[in-house]
Amino acid sequence: MFTPVRRRMRTAALAAVAALAFGTTATAGAAAAPAPAPAPAPAKQGPTSVAYVEVNNNSILNVGKYTLADGGNAFDIAVIFAANINYDTGTKAAYLSFNENVQRVLDNAATEIRPLQQKGIKVVLSVLGNHQGAGFANFPTEQAASAFAKQLSDTVAEYGLDGIDFDDEYAEYGANGTGQPNDSSFVHLVTALRANMPDKIISLYNIGPAASRLSYGGVDVSSAFDYAWNPYYGTWQVPGMALPKSKLSPAAVEIGRTSQSTAADFARRTVSEGYGVYLTYNLDGADRSADVSAFTRELYGSDAEYTP
Repeated sequence: MFTPVRRRMRTAALAAVAALAFGTTATAGAAAAPAPAPAPAPAKQGPTSVAYVEVNNNSILNVGKYTLADGGNAFDIAVIFAANINYDTGTKAAYLSFNENVQRVLDNAATEIRPLQQKGIKVVLSVLGNHQGAGFANFPTEQAASAFAKQLSDTVAEYGLDGIDFDDEYAEYGANGTGQPNDSSFVHLVTALRANMPDKIISLYNIGPAASRLSYGGVDVSSAFDYAWNPYYGTWQVPGMALPKSKLSPAAVEIGRTSQSTAADFARRTVSEGYGVYLTYNLDGADRSADVSAFTRELYGSDAEYTP
């Protein structure tokens, strides 16, 4: 039996506790910087593979270092982990913030993000709570939720990203006099974000108060998500969302910690049970081709090759 790992390392949240001191808040109304059209990649049949990277410790470029025997990408989506939702006690408003490591990746998009996109790999920014009371589930009004959605979509446009990932952990709802989760907040946020970026990825790390508040006032935002995945590494758990199997990842694997046999078993189940996504976390700078091959063999019929 596997013990659920409720979270990858807390480094992204903890490193950003002093985001106000860094002064690295997101800016609104940024000029668009569309991502370049990806180069043609060999056709790849099988589930979408996702790799979260802790950019406090590792390079997002690691995602592009793994290829299949035919030259196709082992991974389809790279997730920058993580930006933060912070709280300004003066204005009593949530704002998007980047610690210095996330900011570095974004500022160097030409060398950190574009090379992946040019290979056909989508690059998504994950957003995480930061112990300040602000979260996706406690915007007090629709206007407040829409204002934060604009910060998110402006960031996607400014840095040429492919989408946003929501991870409702570490918000510490109630801190700094903030409200507790309410039923309307996340629905308003996702609705506004989807309206702002109809063709970009919106994904859900299926955990926290926001994940259980997807319907309000006759509006269900489940269909606004492109993907949702199991948040407990080393386990198989189907996200409880009204999405087709093609958009769900019951598998959750921490590369280097989840055993290769378990990763392979989850990959076999993903294919045999008709799910369309396979989630991995913590891809570091070491040669993890044995770990990656354990699931690519089952997903795509090919080992993964690592190129430093």
